[in-house]
Amino acid sequence: MTLIKSISGIRGTIGGGVGENLTPVDAVKFASAYGTFLKIRHASKGNERLKVVIGRDARISGPMIHNLVMNTLVGLGIDVIDLGLSTTPTVEIAVPMEKADGGIILTASHNPKQWNALKLLNEKGEFLSGKEGELILQIAENEAFNFSEVDNLGEVTENNAYMDIHIDEVLELPLVDADLVKTKKFKVVVDGVNSSGGIIIPNLLEQMGVEVVKLYCEPNGHFPHNPEPLKEHLGDICKLVVEEKADFGIVVDPDVDRLAFISNDGEMFGEEYTLVAVADYVLSKTPGNTVSNMSSSRALRDITEKHGGTYQASAVGEVNVVELMKKTNAIIGGEGNGGIIYPSSHYGRDSIVGVALFLTYLANQDKTIAEIRASFPQYYMSKNKIELTPQIDVDNVLATLTEKYKTENISTIDGVKIDFPTEWVHLRKSNTEPIIRIYTEAPTQSEADVLAERFVKELKEIAGI
Repeated sequence: MTLIKSISGIRGTIGGGVGENLTPVDAVKFASAYGTFLKIRHASKGNERLKVVIGRDARISGPMIHNLVMNTLVGLGIDVIDLGLSTTPTVEIAVPMEKADGGIILTASHNPKQWNALKLLNEKGEFLSGKEGELILQIAENEAFNFSEVDNLGEVTENNAYMDIHIDEVLELPLVDADLVKTKKFKVVVDGVNSSGGIIIPNLLEQMGVEVVKLYCEPNGHFPHNPEPLKEHLGDICKLVVEEKADFGIVVDPDVDRLAFISNDGEMFGEEYTLVAVADYVLSKTPGNTVSNMSSSRALRDITEKHGGTYQASAVGEVNVVELMKKTNAIIGGEGNGGIIYPSSHYGRDSIVGVALFLTYLANQDKTIAEIRASFPQYYMSKNKIELTPQIDVDNVLATLTEKYKTENISTIDGVKIDFPTEWVHLRKSNTEPIIRIYTEAPTQSEADVLAERFVKELKEIAGI
């Protein structure tokens, strides 16, 4: 059982001991720290009550954690806009629309059902900076909370309309053409992993005139497979796309910020190529720069340069991608895990935006999805991980590797990335799980796998495991 306190929030498994897992006590403690942080941040408002938007995914522990966090903020004298069952990008757009001072999404994203988390937003509906996250951890450690007296308690207002509002906002984007999509009469299979994606994605598709075949779209929190949208977890939808003769399949994670497609032939489109495909469309209409993180495919760089733009890579983490996007005025960006960030909507990974743009892209093409995938630069990735134990000195392991490969093109902005002429490897400690991630990319799958096996072996040798 695990509790991970990081600058991006608090994430852990439900049950067990306080301080070791995400217990009710830990949920209240960190909600108190976040609320206290907001009161410090917005001290200039004086006695004016602060406002926070809260939403959750459908995991089983959601209602319990939701009530704990919401009522903790009420106890601090903070008003709450309760979206109930929602998505991460929906909460992100709701914060500025409600003129709120912050937001909390209760979701452990792609982690299995025993996990939950508090993901924290600022008044723009964007993730907090590392410095702000550190301050919240300090406040939590010191337990420097000052709760409100009875006449100054916060109030809760329910608003269940935001998933519909989110869809409306997406359909109004200039590069989304629902009328054109309707003429194509697409048929699409949706795997909502029994969370909120099973509501919002079919609703969006139906409003764009798409015939929807639902798979695991009941938001009961009982994930029918590992919720990370990787090939090894998606056999059911791959089979159903072929059986239904569908144009393609859509898979999202429980909080709907990661997006993967299944091609019409039942093969994975590739989560790395979600962003590549959408960027190809967006850049063809609005040329400009792009950003993804260091663990993402080189294919985005190639597509960007094809359209005359400049590509740059950030450290892993949405907040890092967003920071570099703002600095470079990027038109589109995101992460290779299927996370699309489209600033014309908002600065957050958003599968709803991604689906609408991709459908419009497909409607403009006289090709199947499999043919579109084959038209892109071909790269193949291998994604591996090593479980960490307290005895492993990760910094020393990575420093040893850096020294060993010092003659290569190396970046240490985020872990260690070694760029070889035709392939690369990125090694980094995860912010959300007790693991070291080993990502490789090469011109063929076998080359990517061999490179990954080589570095897994080297890491284990250095770490003594």
